[in-house]
Amino acid sequence: MPSVTTGGRRGRRRPPRGRVAVVTGAARGIGAALTRNLSEAGMVVALLGREEASLRATARTLPNRSLCIEADVTDAAALEDAARQVEDVLGPASAVVANAGIAVGGPFAHTPADLWQRVVDVNLTGSANTARAFLPQLTRTRGYFLQVASTAALGSAPMMSAYCASKAGVESFALALRSEVEPDGVAVGIAYVHWTGTDMTSGVDDLPVLRALRRHQPGFARRVRPPEEVAGWLADGIAHRSAAVYAPPWLRWCQPLRPLFPPIVARIARRELSVPHRDGLTTEVDLLGAGGLADWRAHRSPGGPEPR
Repeated sequence: MPSVTTGGRRGRRRPPRGRVAVVTGAARGIGAALTRNLSEAGMVVALLGREEASLRATARTLPNRSLCIEADVTDAAALEDAARQVEDVLGPASAVVANAGIAVGGPFAHTPADLWQRVVDVNLTGSANTARAFLPQLTRTRGYFLQVASTAALGSAPMMSAYCASKAGVESFALALRSEVEPDGVAVGIAYVHWTGTDMTSGVDDLPVLRALRRHQPGFARRVRPPEEVAGWLADGIAHRSAAVYAPPWLRWCQPLRPLFPPIVARIARRELSVPHRDGLTTEVDLLGAGGLADWRAHRSPGGPEPR
């Protein structure tokens, strides 16, 4: 099936029944909603993530067979083991979604180096580890790998340097991977996700620069979409083996406008970071969302920094 660009509801088809899908970051948010969507469509789903209790709670809501595996996507050996478990219990994967991600908000200069690195490790290296572990199965099934990126890949925002760098990185990684695996019958898609009502984005409006960026967006662009709606667009992309998935669909029109975004963001940031606005803005560092906090607590060494 040829790759297409999707994001709308017209011509929606269902993911293939009975095939195996793997979703990382499946404990909450978009990942959890996507597992429900795929399971309801008849797919067999493997849920990967850090929070075993949340994974199992999500799995109990699924109508079809599933498998929960607690794994850190930055641990290549753990993902290799997870891939073996998926194949042994469910069968070889036909669709793999690299969705796991965390974010930290705050100035680069005040972000602990190991916390900044952790965001990049989870979002970028974790995606590469996921692809490496499951590519043998996808090659045999002539399957589909969906990399969840973000509008942060289209234009970077201040106070989110690790997140923006990692999401630009996963876009570039997926584009390079696509050319390598296409001859083997494996399709690679990139999902560009905008404001979504997850626990990660619930703290974004506490960051003045990002709040200002949202305020200057058109009304339709400020709308926060529920994870279930975003999951529907992603499931549609999986069904179509889409090269690009836009959630929401109007994001496709942002691609040709990408050169305009940096100067617009810079102008807003200059105003928001001017001296009268700087109190508190340039010192606080926050992990965004319960998922990011859970990952950091599981990862950090004793006595390490504890962001709010």
